[in-house]
Amino acid sequence: MKIFEQLDRWRNWEDTERIVLDQVRRVADEIIAPNAAPHDQSGEFPWDNIRALNELGLNAIFVPEAYGGAPARYRLYLECVSIISEACASTGITYATSFHGMTPLIEFGTADQKSRLLPRIAQGGLASLAITETAAGSDAAAMKTRFEPEDDAIVVTGSKLFITSGDVADLILLFGKWSEIDDARGALSALVFEKGTEGFKVARRENKMGHRASSTAAISFDGCRVPRANLLGAPGDGLEILLASLNRSRPSIAAQAVGIARAAFKDMVAYMNERAQSGRSIIEFQGNQFMLADLSSELALVESWLDHVADLVDGGEPDFGIAASIAKLRASDLAMRMTTEAVQMHGGYGYCADYRVERLMRDAKITQIWEGTNQVHRQLIGRSFRAK
Repeated sequence: MKIFEQLDRWRNWEDTERIVLDQVRRVADEIIAPNAAPHDQSGEFPWDNIRALNELGLNAIFVPEAYGGAPARYRLYLECVSIISEACASTGITYATSFHGMTPLIEFGTADQKSRLLPRIAQGGLASLAITETAAGSDAAAMKTRFEPEDDAIVVTGSKLFITSGDVADLILLFGKWSEIDDARGALSALVFEKGTEGFKVARRENKMGHRASSTAAISFDGCRVPRANLLGAPGDGLEILLASLNRSRPSIAAQAVGIARAAFKDMVAYMNERAQSGRSIIEFQGNQFMLADLSSELALVESWLDHVADLVDGGEPDFGIAASIAKLRASDLAMRMTTEAVQMHGGYGYCADYRVERLMRDAKITQIWEGTNQVHRQLIGRSFRAK
């Protein structure tokens, strides 16, 4: 693991950042990791893990100081996601989703909106991001959720599918179409939906392959009246808000995938050093060493690229969408490959729930799907080279 220790030293964290990371690692090791398997088996939402993170005030690192936060670099936030996800992918994505849902409010919200809503998140509230519908996944313009203005309110009608934390979130960043704009893309709009609004229903909570403790819900809106003051920007600004949100959430998925890959790599190396075959440990076989060389090299490169993306964001670079897509694509593909090889190296034991690699392999798969499938990201990256 020496190469990764060197990489961590090279990252040159500030003293205050190292204190935060040490605290997150402690909570991850002492509370979150021990709870991961029981939560995965039961499918129960990891409230105990969320409470432990809230005791650290971890939501504060992405909320502006004026609204109760203690903002830190995007790079620090991403590393926190990786550490938490290494311990428990379900808890990692729950934490990251609060960032995904609130980033548009921070970037596009008015001072009044921020002062009313953000303190709830800084104090430990959960947030969600609601885009996907039955017929609208990567094609957001196909969504049917309707926003209809009525006096000082917006009446919301429709439904959303596969919404992380959709049933437990205090605030939902909700996308729909403005009824008075007759254009599929131009009608897209965004608002902040508050928990407890009449007409909101949770249709079901999905029974998933992985991330079983993370809540993934189908939700519906039956004539829900939302204050007009909760509209982000103007009617029709939704596409701009959506793209800005995805550009920042996709590196979060890369960070989560890195955490899963780290966990699988550590478990695999430890097992390969212990497991003997034909009188020697299986790490002594050249073919296995070649596999470790490829995987460790890719992990080091992905971590370095993710730092590069974070530096672009922290430096104020406005055009980092393709860099974010590269990070999400390569990190999630690596997580799936890493966990697959980890199961393989464990042999029959890897296929059993007694070993963590079984859960890690199930958790890894969704990282190739959500926040844009990897096919979509390959298309985005490839077409970026077209002549203008």
